[in-house]
Amino acid sequence: MTAIVPEAIDFPAPLTRAQAGDHDAFAEIIEQHEDMVYSLAYHFFGDRSRSEELAQDVFLQLYRNLGTIESDSHLLFWLRQVTTRRCIDLARRSRLKAVPLEDVELRAVEKHADPLLDRRLKQLVEELPEVQKAVVTLRYQEDLDPSEICRIVGMPVNTVKSHLHRALQSLRRKLEKHS
Repeated sequence: MTAIVPEAIDFPAPLTRAQAGDHDAFAEIIEQHEDMVYSLAYHFFGDRSRSEELAQDVFLQLYRNLGTIESDSHLLFWLRQVTTRRCIDLARRSRLKAVPLEDVELRAVEKHADPLLDRRLKQLVEELPEVQKAVVTLRYQEDLDPSEICRIVGMPVNTVKSHLHRALQSLRRKLEKHS
């Protein structure tokens, strides 16, 4: 006797369902990506309420542009790009000095045994120019390589590498001064 195996039901991805007007699917997309969007903004500004507001704006913009998103990978790229550009634009418009990044560690940076050095490094990252801060955050928080970062910030890869190089040189110099 042959066993009857039920066919696997293929449910459309949340992106496809959201594009068809399913609000629950859009909520799934937000839930899946809100930590990344918030984290990028928080590492940039060091301000929870500002980061939450920016994340809400990014997801509102996503909702308005949902029809232009082609795939899940395009969605991730789009969210990183829009979040990073909004951070830079907001910082340029406000020209307020960002709050130091307390209680936050850059993921790709090894934790030091010296918490004062960690705090100092976070303060120095906060003092970088907006574009350098964005490049450093994308590189060490999101663990992206320069070829991925260049697409997000809309610059040639060599320009991204230059910003990253200058930022790291600046951080080293300032750390050496205070050693």
